[in-house]
Amino acid sequence: MNKIISDINSKSKKIKDFLNKNLKKSKLRSNLYIVIGGDGFMLKTLKRNKKSSRIFYGINSGNYGFLMNKFSRNKTIENLSKSKMISISPLEMEVITKNKTTKKYLAINEVSILRQSRQAASLQVVSGKKYIIKKLISDGILVSTPAGSTAYNMSVHGPILSLNSKKLSISPISAFRPRRWKGKIISDKSIIRIKNLNPLKRPVSAVADNVEIRNAKKIIVKTNKKIKFNLLYDTNRSLQKKIKLEQLRRETN
Repeated sequence: MNKIISDINSKSKKIKDFLNKNLKKSKLRSNLYIVIGGDGFMLKTLKRNKKSSRIFYGINSGNYGFLMNKFSRNKTIENLSKSKMISISPLEMEVITKNKTTKKYLAINEVSILRQSRQAASLQVVSGKKYIIKKLISDGILVSTPAGSTAYNMSVHGPILSLNSKKLSISPISAFRPRRWKGKIISDKSIIRIKNLNPLKRPVSAVADNVEIRNAKKIIVKTNKKIKFNLLYDTNRSLQKKIKLEQLRRETN
């Protein structure tokens, strides 16, 4: 069963009305969700449907809309019928707070650990039995998927990862000590453990995309391979092509 959903943006509602009137005669994939809005709305929609096998086609009605397709009255219906599917798996963030409560959330783009006071964070990062870094003094640290590597990760000068790289990026946010540490690229099979070395004096928040848990003491991050989000993209605007374009832009700047 196909369904069209949108955020409350007036532009989104106009696109939804247009599609409701013009998609009735079109032959579309079964179990299709058309999601109209921005990246944030798409992320929320995907997580609400994490146990489904639905296919999602996003239409951007916001600003950049990296995860979305461009709307065109003349071409969107045709583009939708020819769109190509990709599958991505999210990160799973498990947080243990200073009150010893445990919470779990999914992150499609990134998990970010951020200082929540004027004091810089003091963090330790371990992957398996190996230290990624024993002590990092910074505003925080970020673990990014390939799909999210052109979002917040790129803003903190992290590497842009190809969608099929099977890698994760660990990037510091405003590193103070060691100043020259640039982060690390690791396998997406890794289990990353982040520890707040001084939770009383230097409290931190753990954020899965846009969900924040304050006073995090320990954070475990791993890829949840059991969950697959199926996304449709126009043939000339695939997610792979968008990532490659950002890679080229960085190389030429």
